[in-house]
This record gives sequence, structure tokens and C-alpha cells, in this order.
Amino acid sequence: MKSSVFSLWRPFLLILLGLFLLSEARVNTEIQAGPLYRVVGSLLSISCNTSGFSNVNSKKHFQIRMKDPSKPFHEINIMSSEDEGFSYARFIPRIQNSEMSIKHVDSNSIIFEIKYLKKEDEGVYECSVVNPEYNYNGVYSATTVVKVIDNSLSVTSSDTHTSPSYNEGEALSLTCQASTNTIQHVHLAFSWYIRKEGEQDAKPIISLDKDFTLVPGEGFEQRYRDKAIRLDKLDEATYRLNIAELEPSDQGQIYCQAQEWIQDPDRSWYKISQKDAEEISLTVKAKVVTSMSVVKVSLSANNELHEGQELLLSCGINAQNLAKRFFSVAWLWEGIELAKIGPTGILTVRQEYIDRERNGELKATRTGNNNYQLRVKPVKTTDKGSYSCRAWPEERGEDGNFNQGAAQDSQPVDINIFTPESGLSVKMENMKQPVSPGEKLKLICEADGVKGQLSVSWKRKATPPTSSLFATIISLNENGVTEKAEAFTSREVTVTRPTTNRFVFELADVADSDSGIYECIVSETQPSGRTQSQMQNVNVTVKSIDSMVKVVLRNRDPLVTMGNDVQLMCKVSSPRVPMTLTWSQETEDNNLNTIVVLYSNGSISWSGDQYRYQVQVDNQGNSVMHYLKVLRASHREAGKYQCMVSIFLHNVYKKLPASNLVNVKVQNPENKLALSPSHTIAQRINTDIQIDCKVTSRTSEFSLYAVTWELQQDAGNKTILTSDRNGITMFGQQIEESHRKRISMRHTDGPTFELTIQQARISDKGIYMCKVVEYLQDPWGEWYSLSDKHLTTVVDVTELEKKLSIEKKEVEMNISIAEDFSIPCHITQQSSKESQFQVTWFWQQGTEVKTIFTAYRNSTLQARNKNVVVRYDHSSPHQFDLTVLKSNLENSGIYFCEVEEWIHAPADGWRKHAVEKSGNLNVTVDAEGQVGAVTDLTWRASTWITIYVITVSICLCIITILTCKLCRRKTSGGKNAGHSLWTEQVPLDT
Repeated sequence: MKSSVFSLWRPFLLILLGLFLLSEARVNTEIQAGPLYRVVGSLLSISCNTSGFSNVNSKKHFQIRMKDPSKPFHEINIMSSEDEGFSYARFIPRIQNSEMSIKHVDSNSIIFEIKYLKKEDEGVYECSVVNPEYNYNGVYSATTVVKVIDNSLSVTSSDTHTSPSYNEGEALSLTCQASTNTIQHVHLAFSWYIRKEGEQDAKPIISLDKDFTLVPGEGFEQRYRDKAIRLDKLDEATYRLNIAELEPSDQGQIYCQAQEWIQDPDRSWYKISQKDAEEISLTVKAKVVTSMSVVKVSLSANNELHEGQELLLSCGINAQNLAKRFFSVAWLWEGIELAKIGPTGILTVRQEYIDRERNGELKATRTGNNNYQLRVKPVKTTDKGSYSCRAWPEERGEDGNFNQGAAQDSQPVDINIFTPESGLSVKMENMKQPVSPGEKLKLICEADGVKGQLSVSWKRKATPPTSSLFATIISLNENGVTEKAEAFTSREVTVTRPTTNRFVFELADVADSDSGIYECIVSETQPSGRTQSQMQNVNVTVKSIDSMVKVVLRNRDPLVTMGNDVQLMCKVSSPRVPMTLTWSQETEDNNLNTIVVLYSNGSISWSGDQYRYQVQVDNQGNSVMHYLKVLRASHREAGKYQCMVSIFLHNVYKKLPASNLVNVKVQNPENKLALSPSHTIAQRINTDIQIDCKVTSRTSEFSLYAVTWELQQDAGNKTILTSDRNGITMFGQQIEESHRKRISMRHTDGPTFELTIQQARISDKGIYMCKVVEYLQDPWGEWYSLSDKHLTTVVDVTELEKKLSIEKKEVEMNISIAEDFSIPCHITQQSSKESQFQVTWFWQQGTEVKTIFTAYRNSTLQARNKNVVVRYDHSSPHQFDLTVLKSNLENSGIYFCEVEEWIHAPADGWRKHAVEKSGNLNVTVDAEGQVGAVTDLTWRASTWITIYVITVSICLCIITILTCKLCRRKTSGGKNAGHSLWTEQVPLDT
């Protein structure tokens, strides 16, 4: 009960599941389309396949069910490919007897078969695939309808001959009639078979297949071509087998077979029934020739013929031991030999009759050991006259050559050819001219004054003519049987007869090669056997496909920005013919590289990168628009594009003129790169210079940059250094190795490119240019550059300003003899904090100037030499004092100091920067010990203080001098240096 409920709801659940998964369906199951009409007792074969499973190679199992039309909600389990207990009891015996089976074609498809179909097998068949996966995603079952009909086909055959025994050379005529009550549209096929004695299998004599094509059986081809064997249609289901002359080998059991064919929805034909008529026993007696000692020749023919009829001249030979002898037979017209059959059966024809023999109008055959026939059809009025037959024996010699014997002639026969009066006329209806390629050519030929049976033949002669003869296309005989020429077997060409006197010729999918003169030949066969033919022709012009097809290529935007899409539109205006379209791009060497080919059957072949392009086809009535979209175009996609069309007619591709070339240009995006504004830098010598090149705006946040620093000077321009987009830095060739050590570049956030020049020199000044090139990645991942941007920075390197300044007071001093006095040298301003000084004191008396003492720049604290003491004031690091101890009268004069300022440069070391001279101190040593100073009020007020200080200082100096002398004696071995202090230059002792 539960199974029945599930079976009842199962279709609805599958439908709901299918709708739920429709948008993402992956698995698909298909069954042979129906309805399938089959006959009771015949074979039923249903194919079923599935696709879309993740594991394609795993074997899938299927289940077959059926629904009875009278019980639409009741499903019956028929068979499963894996579960033997799946089937209902009523099917188990048939399965065990192999009447029902499931055969795997491959892992994803099966064929379900019922060998002997029953009436109750009619219904709706469902094929379901068993899902081996955990989830459901798609369609897992499909259904088809099977209709079972009764076999109503019946076949009968009859023989018009009163006796089943025939003589060799006699004609055979057998009739086969089939009938069926099948209401569906079916085609009947007829075949005549013969089963010879001692052979188990019957062989076909001639067959009319389901497509109404006549096919002779093996061994009967030549007799069919000679029209000695025919199959004539008497009515819709009655056909007659005609054998003009029976041969002994034709003896056996002859029967007729009829087949009933139906077309399934998939357009394939299926044989639903087959019936054989009762066999007819055929006996053919060979001719018996009595032996005679002489050769006798006779000629028989119909003396009165109408034009178009057949002239048959039979030549009989009567001689002794005829079967073992060789003869040559010739036919003569008015004493002139027309045709001859040699002893080995080779036919030779007079030159004037060769064309008629090739066209089948003249035939000469040996129909028996003693009978030879000459056939001329159709005869012409020029064929009338006296005919005779000549025969002579041929004896084969030892060398194999034949020796001709005496000839014997028959009695001549006079043949009269009359031209009958006939009312037959043929006209061709007007037709549409010219015809477009791919269309159907339709010609209508109408006959008037018809008195007998009609047949029609359609012929064609090409233009310009390659031959003077018309070539047969198709023919329709009096019995309604059509026959195609071999050259048109693959073409869709038909001849129909809607009325008794109208013939319609149709040729599908014409091409310009089908142009030519088409001829309709209508032949009338009157009851008397006389044949009359009339013809009419028409010149048919099929337009050249080149003139009908127009291909125009356009581009919506010929100039696109890098990374944007390009859309090309190829408009093809043409007739409805299968065509292939090719998209190509022209290379630099003017060759074409194929991107994609769209074939007429819908398949696509990619030569370019499929992920870079999209194609679309839009049918627009009389034209088709093809779109090619280039996704995210780069410079690689720039160039000239072209579309080309090839048509497919009669299994041949034909290339047509290509479209115009369309140029696609790809431009770089707008350059948004901006740098900080230009500026000027003033820098002192020996200092570090930093020049910033800052990017204030950029095109992309993923950009890379190449930077070049150049220096512009009067002497010329030179490249300092370059840095590529990968950050690899290289110096310019003009930069010396010694200078490279003090030049560097740094990349910081922003981004900012900092150029640093350490310990600037005068030669470093000039205009510094920073050139920045921005690099972006194209859609292929390749880097390309935008135009460069630059900024200039004016750098001025100047010498350090000379700010050295010392006190320049003019002072006059009067001192007593033996009194100490000081010569100040006070520095009030210096050029640099790191400056060092070299101080030299001078004494001038008159014009004579002498150096007293020099304190070098590397001296510190204080120093003493003889009667001179130099002091360095710590509280005032730039104040130096020279004290003269124990003055005497010789010490009177003008005193001053000179200061040299030294500055350190890393490249050049210490160098002298500035020199300044102090004011003069005019000292007068008074012999009476009076000391006067006339400088200012301050000096006078502090005279006593100074005297006190000097006294103390003198004491200290004496102690110092004594100490120094003791030290010198120890080091110099007691050498006396003397008392003079002039021109002494003593460095300060640290």
C-alpha cells in the first residue's frame, strides 16, 4: 500500500524537484522520442542515456517502468539493470526467456528491448537512472510513448504464364501486390528474391527501397542496365517484375517480399513489418539444337515501324555442333556493316553509329548459342531500308588466332519507318529568374494532346557548355518510378506528377554551378506501343553567391582606452545557406591570425585565447549580425580586424571575399601623474643636500615608477642616476666613482623619491631634474609606461659666510719697567660653531713688524714661552690673551693679533676660511715705573686693582718660569734658550 501511494505521488515529486533545481540542473536523462508505432510480434528497442554526473566513467544503473494509458497514475515496474527483484511478476517469465533485456551500450546509456511485442505492452515507458551520488541536481528520468498496432500487411504474387515451365529466351512477368490497413503514414518497399537449387539463402533480383530507389541484386546489374530486368509500378501497391529473356541460371524458387516502414519522431525510418508471398517455382529449359552439316542464317524483324519505336533484328544460326564452335555475326544496312559481334563476344560498331551505341540507342547482344539480336531504339526515319544478317564460322588455330570461314547471308528484310501524327506538345511554365543560391529550383512541364502513357526525363547542359550533350538528372517512368543520375544521388532532387499531364521538377539548395539549360523531355507511349517524345528547355540562371553575400565590418568605438571592451559588428547579408564565419586579426607582416571560427552546424573552434573574447550571433531577417567582443583590450589587441564568410553547398566550402579591415586603436589611460612643484634650494658647502621628488597624484594605486635624476649645468647635462620600475638603481656614465659614494636615492611613502648629496661642493650646484615615468599593468599582466612628468629644483651651493669678527679697539698703555702687561685677542663672532682658530701676536716698532707668538688651531688651554704667557679663557672660549712678563724698555711699541678661522671639510680636510686683525695696543714702558693708560675711565678707576693683580701674576709667572727652566734642563741637557721672545712660535701645550 505504501508503495502504491509513493508511486501515485512520485511523478509530482519529481516535477517539483525538477522545478526546484531547474536553475542549477546538472544531471540530464534522455529517452528516445515518441510516439513509437510498432507492430504486434515485432522488436521494440528504446534507447536511454544520462549525462552530467561527476564520475562519467562509473557504470550507471537504470530502471524501466510503464504506465497503462487506462490507469495513468499506476506505474508498473518492468526491469532494472541491477535489481532482479525489481520486476513485477507478470514480466518475470519474459525476462527469464530473454524476451526482455537491458543492454549497456556504455557506462551512461542502455537499450531496452522487447523481442516479441504484445498488445498489452502499449503505454508510457519511463527510464530512470539510479542516482549514485548523495545529492540530487538535475533530471533523473524521461518518458516516451509506445503504440502497438496490429500487423495488417499482406502480400500476394501471381504469374501470367499458364505453365511454370519456360523456355530459354522467353519473357517472365510476375505481379506482386501488397495491402495494409495501417492508418499512420508508412512507406512500402518491394523486393523479388530467387532461391536457386542447392542454395539455402535467397538472393535479391531487384528491390524498390523505402526511398523509392531501384537497386538491382548482385549478378543482375548488367541485365538491369540493359533493361532486360525491370520493376514496373501498376498502382500504389502493385508492382510487376519483367525479365525480357530468361536464362537457365534463372531457374529456382521466386517470391516477392514487402516491407512496411514508418518514420519515428527523430526522423529515422524503422521497419515495423515484413511479409513474404508464396514462392513460385520457375523452370527454364535450355534450347536444344540439332546438329547439321551446313550453316544457315535467318533474319526476323517487324517490317513496319513508327519513328521512336524499337527495331529488333534477330539473327538465328543453325549449324552442326553449334555449342562448341565460334561464329562472328554482323548486321548490314543497305549492304553496309552496322555492327559485328566477334567470336569472343566483342562488339564493334560502325563509326557513324558509335554515338548511338554510347547513348544506348543501339545494342547488339548474343541471347543464346544460336541467337543474336540487334536493337535500335528509338528508330528514326533515316533508319529505313534493307537489312540483312551475315554469319561466318571462326576456327581457332594453334597460335590462338581465329581463321575466318565462309560467310552466309540471310535474306534481306525491308524496314519501313513512318512518322506518326501526334498531338503531343510540351510547354514550360514561366519561372522566377534568376534564382538565389540556397533556394529551391522549381520547374513545371505540362503536356497537351496526351493519348497514351507518359514518362518524363529532366536533363541539363551547363553554361558555359563543357559538353554539347545534355546530362540526365532524374527520370520518372510510366509506372511512377523515379531514377536519379549517379551525379545527383547526394542531392535533394524530386519529380512529382500532381496531375496526369503536369510534371514538377524540384532541386533544393541550388548553387551558381547549377546554372544551365534545363530540358524537359516528355515521352508518350500509345496503346499500340508507338513512342513519341517532345521536349522543351529553359535557361536557368543561379545568381553567383559572391554577388549575393555582403559582409560589412563596423566598430562602435575605433579608439578605446586600455582595459575597456571593444565590440566589432560583422553584418552578413546573404541567402539562407549554411555558412561559416571566421574572425581574424592582421599581424605586423600582413598575415591573418585566426581568432575564432563559427561553423554552420553551430560548433565553435577557438584559435585565440577564448577567455579574451566573446562571440554573439543575432539573426535579423535577411541578414545575420555577428558580434566579437574583445574583453579588456590591451595594446596586443590593437590592430586591424576582419571577418570572412565561407558557404557550405553540396558538401563543398567556398570562401567569399572578406570584409573590410577595421582598425582598432588602444590608447593608454589618462595620465594623472603629478609631482610636487619646482623649488629652489640654497645650501652651504660641505653640507648635505636632500632634493625631494614627491608624487602628489597618480593614475593607479598599483602603479610602479621609474625615476631619472639629471643635472643641468652650463657645461652640459648629465644623468646622475636612474631607477627602473623594479627599484634597480644605476649611476650615469658621467658620474665619477669618487662622487658616487656621496650620492644616493631613497624611495619613501607617498611615494617620494629623495636624492641625497653628501658634503656638497661648489661643482654640485645647478638645476636638478627629476623625471618620473609611471608604469601600469595591462590585462595580460604586462607593464606599459605612460608619458613622463618632471620637476626641476634649482640648487645653489655657496661658500660659508665669513662672519669672523674680533675686537678692534685702539688702546694706549703706559707701564713701568719690569711690569707685566697683556695683549688681548677677543673673538666676537665666528662663521661656524665647529670652527678652530690660529692666533698670532705681532709687535711693531716703526716699520718693523715681528711675530711674537703663534697659538696653532689644535692648541687648547694655555701655554707659556720664556717671558710670554698665553691664556685661553674657558668662560669665553673665543678670548685669547698674551701676557708679556717683566717688561723692559725694548718692549715699547704697537701690539696686535691676527686670527685665522679654520673650517673642516670631509673631502678637503681643514682649510682656512677667514683672517681678521685686531685693533692696536700702543704700549709705552716708562723707565721711572709710571704706568699710564689713557684709554678710558674704566682703566683709571681700576689701576690699583690691576697693580695688585699684576703683582700676583708676576709672582706666579716667576714660579712658572723657574719650574719650566728646571724641566728644560732635565730634558735638553742644560742648553740655555736665551732671553729674547721675538719671532718665537710655540704651540700651546695641552
